[in-house]
Amino acid sequence: MMKITAFNHLTGALEEKIFSSKTEILQRCVIGRHPSCDLILNSPEISRVHGIILAHQGNHCFIDLASTDGSRINNQEVEFNQEYSLKAGDAIRIGDFILLFEEINDESKPYWFLKPQETSSPKQVTIGSEVQPIFRCSQIIDETHDVKTFRLVSSQSTVFDDYKPGQFVTLDLEINGQQVKRSYSISSSPSRPHALEITVKRVPSTSEVSNIPPGLVSNWLHDNFKVGSLVKISPPMGKFTCFEHPNEKFLFISAGSGITPMMSMSRWLCDVKPDADVIFVHSAKTVRDIIFRQELELMASRYPNFKLAITLTGTHHPTWSGYSGRLNNLMLQAIAPDFKERLVYVCGSDGFRNGVKTTLEGMRFPMSSYHEESFGSNKRRKSLPSPKPEIHRQSEFSPQDTHIAATSSNTDVVVFTKSQKEVICEPEETILEAAQREGIRLPYGCQMGACGQCKLHKVSGEVVYEEDSDCENDFVLTCVAKAAGRVTIEG
Repeated sequence: MMKITAFNHLTGALEEKIFSSKTEILQRCVIGRHPSCDLILNSPEISRVHGIILAHQGNHCFIDLASTDGSRINNQEVEFNQEYSLKAGDAIRIGDFILLFEEINDESKPYWFLKPQETSSPKQVTIGSEVQPIFRCSQIIDETHDVKTFRLVSSQSTVFDDYKPGQFVTLDLEINGQQVKRSYSISSSPSRPHALEITVKRVPSTSEVSNIPPGLVSNWLHDNFKVGSLVKISPPMGKFTCFEHPNEKFLFISAGSGITPMMSMSRWLCDVKPDADVIFVHSAKTVRDIIFRQELELMASRYPNFKLAITLTGTHHPTWSGYSGRLNNLMLQAIAPDFKERLVYVCGSDGFRNGVKTTLEGMRFPMSSYHEESFGSNKRRKSLPSPKPEIHRQSEFSPQDTHIAATSSNTDVVVFTKSQKEVICEPEETILEAAQREGIRLPYGCQMGACGQCKLHKVSGEVVYEEDSDCENDFVLTCVAKAAGRVTIEG
């Protein structure tokens, strides 16, 4: 194994980075002042992204990424964007820092190093696991004016180190005395196991009526979650991943915070399969809203098969030379002429996702190669019915005998046997949402129908799902199921 020790001879600051000599996977260490760098060197002479060290099969090289003040290897000035081989004993001079390159024994490697990087096949996490390890926030990175990345670490070396790129985790938080769970896509890659990252966008206030307002958790994280804060996290899950569908060509299309699972998959492909042909299309409102812009541009410059295309839908800067407007037939054809040969992954709001899907269908794209995940919903709750219909109950509660007065035959009603309550569902409202509106506590997790924590036994009646569900007929996933008439569940 090789270790880089960065030492500032003026301040005494010391940083270290370790590379394995065994892994078949390309490793990299981005060096600079920016918080997103792997090796952060705080000195004014060092560029925000100064250089990069690459390691593959025991070979190491350094590249100066057109830094302002340049770099020196063994006191020899290096040229920009050129690879320079490194060996034990070499010294790289960057500003006031000296980076010493030395060989160390494998026994001295830290616990987190290498484990998932030695395999390109992440394991499947057991769904429904009740284990909720506690993670600590080690760093907060301002990606844009309203987007932050929270870097989370755990003291358990085997926790979540082999998830699949594109999956999500569920945070379990207490906010204002209320237990709240929210799911976020992982933006980091399983090939970089020392930390788990989620990237969260602040949500503007809305006039929606809800027991838990949209943006409550995201905005709370922005305002209250600090370095050192702790959070419980459920195991990663989700089927939106390129790992399940091996291919040589990929087309990632995202908008807004829908970029996060795409970033996880892109980082993973660049680390594990750098020869994969990836076209990354992202839609943002303005230049200042482009998440991960600097890293994406770096990836596009480092990997010949990684192509980046960004389009702005709002007012753009006068110097902007990229695409403008919403993705359409002509734009897609210009960016990816061979789009029909690629696996397509789309993530964004419902409106964005539906627009892309319609465009692809109109261009006769083979939809068997289409995968999507929605970020945000266009659904708006209607005001609650007032007054509430009177509920008549017998002294001995019996779901079959209970009825709601003055309700039409096509009213959707959920009967909860344990709480002995009946609830009229609003249009497009899930069973879980109806329960929360009435103060009925039901178990839940991801709120996407993936984790199984919301599954309850169905006594009678029928439910419908917007998408096909593999839930058994005698059970119901309350977070995504909607009542179809009168439904009785054990809850």
